[in-house]
Amino acid sequence: MSHSAGGRDAHDVGALGAVVRRTRQRMGLSVEALAESSALSAGLISQLERGRGNPSLQTLSRLAGALGTPLIALLQSAQRHGEPVVRADARLVLPDIDPGEDGTPRPVRELLTPDQSLPLQVIRTVMPPGFSNQDRPFRHLGLESVHVLRGRLDVVLGETRHELGEGDTITYECSQAHWWANPSTTEEAVVIGSVAPFAV
Repeated sequence: MSHSAGGRDAHDVGALGAVVRRTRQRMGLSVEALAESSALSAGLISQLERGRGNPSLQTLSRLAGALGTPLIALLQSAQRHGEPVVRADARLVLPDIDPGEDGTPRPVRELLTPDQSLPLQVIRTVMPPGFSNQDRPFRHLGLESVHVLRGRLDVVLGETRHELGEGDTITYECSQAHWWANPSTTEEAVVIGSVAPFAV
């Protein structure tokens, strides 16, 4: 995708707009709220979401920052828009769910569905031994189903802890505070999460 306005065709802008719209909706943001956090005009964002205009690299960078996603991930999602197959060696690695500064291993999350703008996302997570995001629980719109491929996983919904083993699956509303932990001190946990990132 070119960084110049003239290098972007209507399909590119339409795909970018779809990614921005879906990501904004998944975060529960209005166009006005996204405009305020990105220091862009609501009109410009609405135009982009409709697949119109020539967004500059600076505009896209501001949007990506406000949406909490790296610019490269935003552009890659747009490039994959409409492609049905994700090859094993071409998965999009998602940003760290719990960035730390202590140098300990962090989970690796890979998007298995073509792009982040779809109403269904399937994510493969490899969670290192002992990892927990208890201090930074998730809370967002949507419905999530998590299946344990290997190892063990604790999922805490509100005050209730669910202990899962290999082959177990849990499904829950994402609007309640929830967090994950790998209770093993020696083995990774590998899980597949399917997320419909909108209220049901």
